[in-house]
Amino acid sequence: MTRRPHRTHLPEERPESTAPLPPPELTEAECRRCGTYIAGLDGRYACGVCGWVNDHSEGHRRLPRADEDPDRPPKGRRRPKQLPWPPPGLSEGPPYPC
Repeated sequence: MTRRPHRTHLPEERPESTAPLPPPELTEAECRRCGTYIAGLDGRYACGVCGWVNDHSEGHRRLPRADEDPDRPPKGRRRPKQLPWPPPGLSEGPPYPC
């Protein structure tokens, strides 16, 4: 069987943003649902006690665009295939007696 030739993937040049993003500011508040003292970034909060989350639009500054994310994967990269769940054999129970 002959292998099909693949093109080499070179990193794409991404134009840098005109201005660097400022670092996020650590902010603190009380949870609106349970009153727990919580901390967040730029006015965006999530309570670990009751699960309350404020809307992203309530933040102090705009969220960065995807092209401003330095950890964004290169264009054209596909998501990994999801494995079927549950894996074959697990639905039958454990392989040993309990």
